[in-house]
Amino acid sequence: MPRALIFDFDGLILDTETAVYEGWRELYAEHGQPLPLETWAQCVGSDFGVYDPAAALEKLVGTGALLDWPALTSRRRQRVSEILVGKDTLPGVRQLLREAGDHNIPCAVASSSPHEWVDRWLKQLGLWDYFFNVTCLEDTGGKVKPDPSLFLHAASKLEVDPAQAVVFEDSLNGLRAATAAGMRCVVVPCAITSHLDFQGAWRQLRSLEEVTVPELFQLFRASH
Repeated sequence: MPRALIFDFDGLILDTETAVYEGWRELYAEHGQPLPLETWAQCVGSDFGVYDPAAALEKLVGTGALLDWPALTSRRRQRVSEILVGKDTLPGVRQLLREAGDHNIPCAVASSSPHEWVDRWLKQLGLWDYFFNVTCLEDTGGKVKPDPSLFLHAASKLEVDPAQAVVFEDSLNGLRAATAAGMRCVVVPCAITSHLDFQGAWRQLRSLEEVTVPELFQLFRASH
């Protein structure tokens, strides 16, 4: 039986990915540049190691342009906050967390985002008490997905073998991290990642409404 459920945050619990992408897309548009979704998706679920949108924009506008990044960043973050006002969890999140509690299955969050961001939203959404552990980039010395460290750290805090944990993810970087950690990964693509190929996922769903904890038990048994 699975002994723990580990959830990504951005794009899986709350659709922050669309808001963050829109903030960057609008910033690019202000400077006369496009930001294709396919380009942006490279960094979803991770950091800007693969694709750095700030460095890319500077390159696009030319070395002669002086970008006021403190002002631009402040305005972009304000725009993201405006988009997220009134947003609730994605479908199925609350029900799955309640079911996990009913079956005494501990849950954790493993996110490439910082605690300041993740903790604030979990508390604001009223989800904080559902999780036995919240692991963020500070807990792994800055190592983020697709590195497996976030998931391994969460599993160690829950005191479970990685092979006995089920991960829920929306990004390709998250799937790669879960696979590297030796965990089964259920992928629920968000609007920003729906075009990606999630080959290798244990299961792929359209939303968390499509799965229950008893069904996870059955799937887990069948995969042994």
